[in-house]
Amino acid sequence: MNTPLTLIGLKLGYKTTNKNEKAMEDCGALWQEYMGGFVPKKIPNKLNGDTYAVYFDYDGDHTDPYSYFIGCPVEDGTEVPDGLDSITIPLQKYEVVTAKGKMPDCVAEAWRAIWQRDIDRAYGYDFEIYRGNMDWNNAEVEIYLSVK
Repeated sequence: MNTPLTLIGLKLGYKTTNKNEKAMEDCGALWQEYMGGFVPKKIPNKLNGDTYAVYFDYDGDHTDPYSYFIGCPVEDGTEVPDGLDSITIPLQKYEVVTAKGKMPDCVAEAWRAIWQRDIDRAYGYDFEIYRGNMDWNNAEVEIYLSVK
């Protein structure tokens, strides 16, 4: 990413945590609301068919509470429709990890591996990119980790 990126979509109304599988439940529920409510169809001026899942506003590291957002990248200056939220991913340095396999297991496995690695994470805005034409049985998801 060479410029900040604005997304429109849904923000989880509270911070979640990786403790006791809480994030899997909370983030899964937000995905259901996002897809079940046909949110992508309500987002104007999309740059492409991709969906981003964003982890941000960390209280510390991956063991502490954080905010979660799902949305699509939009043109700068796009007005946010009623009932939807917007965030802007700032310019950051990233390490990219690619999750491959069956969804959503491959992404969960990739995160578990990330937590075990010694990556100098910044805990800024981390995100996953789900391409518009993804095969959920043979997926490839890029995970962007903000690093120092």
